[in-house]
Amino acid sequence: MVAPPRLERITVAEAADRYLASVAAQTLRGVLSPTTRRSYERDVAEFARLAGPARVLDDVSGEDVDDVLLRYQITPDGRYADASRKPGTTGRSAATVNRFRQSVTRFFAHAAREGWVQADPMQWAAPPARLRDGLRVARTALSAGSAASLLEVSAARSPGTAAASRRDQDLQLRDRLVVALLLVLGPRVSELERANLDDFSRGPDQTRWRIQGKGGHVRTVTLSPPLADALEEYLARLRPALLARRPDDPDAQRALLLSWRGRRIDAQAVRGLLRRCVERMPAQYRREATPHALRHTTATLLAAEGWDVKVVAELLGHASIATTGVYLDRIEGELAAAIRAHPLTAALEPTQA
Repeated sequence: MVAPPRLERITVAEAADRYLASVAAQTLRGVLSPTTRRSYERDVAEFARLAGPARVLDDVSGEDVDDVLLRYQITPDGRYADASRKPGTTGRSAATVNRFRQSVTRFFAHAAREGWVQADPMQWAAPPARLRDGLRVARTALSAGSAASLLEVSAARSPGTAAASRRDQDLQLRDRLVVALLLVLGPRVSELERANLDDFSRGPDQTRWRIQGKGGHVRTVTLSPPLADALEEYLARLRPALLARRPDDPDAQRALLLSWRGRRIDAQAVRGLLRRCVERMPAQYRREATPHALRHTTATLLAAEGWDVKVVAELLGHASIATTGVYLDRIEGELAAAIRAHPLTAALEPTQA
C-alpha cells in the first residue's frame, strides 16, 4: 500500500506558480492546447488574488472557495467593455463562472495529488450553477443556407474593394481556406492554429490531415478534392508571400496558416476573419459565427444528411458519442417532421362513413 504524500504547507501564490508550470509543460507536450493554457493561467491567477496569495493553501476551506466564486461572479470581466454586456446585467455569466470553477477544481485536484492540501476543499463547495433554465435561447449551429453563404463570401473579395497592390496583403485565399476547414472538417480552433505543413500528406489523388487533438490524441481526416484544391492554391499563391516577411522565424516556417505579418495565425485572428465574413453575408443569412459555432455546424449538417453519430464523433475527435450529442443542434423542421411521421398519426385520421 502506497502512503499518501506528506503535507507541504505552501502559500496559494507558490502553489499557483507550481501548478501553472505543470500546465505549461503539458502544453509543450501537446496534452493541453495553448487556448486551454491561457484560460488556466488567467483563472488560477485570479483565484490566487481573490483567495489571498500569502495564505497557506491547506487553510482554504469549502466556504472560502464559495466566497471566492461569489466575488468572481459579481465582479465585471475586465477584458470586455461595459457596453458589451446585456442591459440590466452585472458581473459575469453562469457559463464564465463555471469555467472559472472548473479551472479551480483542476488546480485543487493537482494540489491534492502533490500533497499541498490534506483534502480537496472543492468537495465541500456549493454545487455549480446551471447554465440554462428553460428554453434554449438560440441555436448554435448555422443553417445550411447560412453556412453556404459564409463559404461564398469568404471566397469573394469585398464589394468595392480593389485588389491588394501586394500579394501578401490579399488574404482572401487564406480566409477561404480557414472557413472551409472549419465548416467541412469541424476542427477546434486550437487544432487549426497549431496545424503545421508536415501534418498534411499531400498526394496526387488524396490529401490527409493528421490533427493534433485535445489531450494529445491524434486523428487523421481526408480532405475532399475541392478542399484539397483550396489548400494547394493557398500554399502556391499566398503562403510564400506571407512567409517572406519573416523568413528566419522557425515557427512560421512550420505553420500552415500565417497572418499578414508572417506569424502563425492565432485564435483571435480566426475570430476576426469570421466577423469580417459575417458582416458581408446577406441579411437573411447573417448570424454570429464563432469557430466553435462552425464546429457545431459541421456536426449538425452531417447528422441531417444521415451520417452515423459515431462517424461524426470520429471526425470531431470526440472520445465519446455522448459529447457529440451535445454538438447536434436541433435541425429546423425536424420536430414537425417527426410528429407527422408518428406511428399513431394514422389512427387519428377520421374514418370514412
